[in-house]
Amino acid sequence: MYQQPEESRWTGRIDSVKDERAFRLHQRIRLLDLSQPLAPAERAAAFIGFACDEGVRRNQGRQGAKEAPAAVKAALARLPWHLPEGVEAYDAGDVVYVEEQLEQSQAELGEAVARLLQNNMAPIVIGGGHETAYGHYLGVRKALGRERTIGIINIDAHFDLRPYDDGPTSGTMFRQILDQDERAGYFCLGIQRLGNTAALFADAEAYGCRYMLEDELTAGIGAAYEQIEEFAAKHDAVMLTICMDAISAAAAPGVSAPSPFGLSPALARALIRRIVSHPKTISIDLCEVNPRLDEGGKTVALAAAFCMEALLHFRRLQPRR
Repeated sequence: MYQQPEESRWTGRIDSVKDERAFRLHQRIRLLDLSQPLAPAERAAAFIGFACDEGVRRNQGRQGAKEAPAAVKAALARLPWHLPEGVEAYDAGDVVYVEEQLEQSQAELGEAVARLLQNNMAPIVIGGGHETAYGHYLGVRKALGRERTIGIINIDAHFDLRPYDDGPTSGTMFRQILDQDERAGYFCLGIQRLGNTAALFADAEAYGCRYMLEDELTAGIGAAYEQIEEFAAKHDAVMLTICMDAISAAAAPGVSAPSPFGLSPALARALIRRIVSHPKTISIDLCEVNPRLDEGGKTVALAAAFCMEALLHFRRLQPRR
């Protein structure tokens, strides 16, 4: 299931081969083979892809998100390098879904995330369908151990709390986590009433989930910042998961379930900056980019920009004060 990183993905414009101020990410990225022993890092982040949309298929969505890791990495390669001195960025390859083995593929992703965290690297997981988040969680839980609490912040139009009696999908993972882990909490930002049934709102209440509606966020982001701080304060570590269908369809058409009333990219960027800059945030994933359905590469480009924003603002990558 694990595929080593490919140098051929990291190409792009070269403005200079000597002046590092003119470098782009493809000139700074390093390859990291997770099948080999790792050395602990000091200030490093690693991209790990999850080439899977089996959960989307099971959830009766539009497939194509398995192509996102390659597409988003290619878009990232072209972006300018603005990270602080001493920061290292790695491509740690991809976990690729094997037919009829969704759960095993998620477990493999969890192993990759755990290895990165255990070696002091900040994982940035590029999905894949939103079933990516469950594999991401498995890795965070393994790295932290059973006793510490995990706060899961989800930027999403949907709760993804559906029942999983017939097996997990891209719409069940947070219910799975809350059912099996009493030391996990869940906060969803960007929920849309027209994207969730009344039964799902009732389930969110029953599970004690915190959430903010899309129109509440649009009315003013200050309240969201306050709730993010309150939520993080109750947990030992925070993981962020981003579903691109939370973004307005005008800016992110290439997703399984486009959102006519989604968040603006600027608002989502502000949330991402705030969350990743929190000292308790240790990892992120970004999901549901579907290159097959993308109009003019808008969604891929926006996803790459969000990943770079995470790199730029991750607290653990900043110079020590």
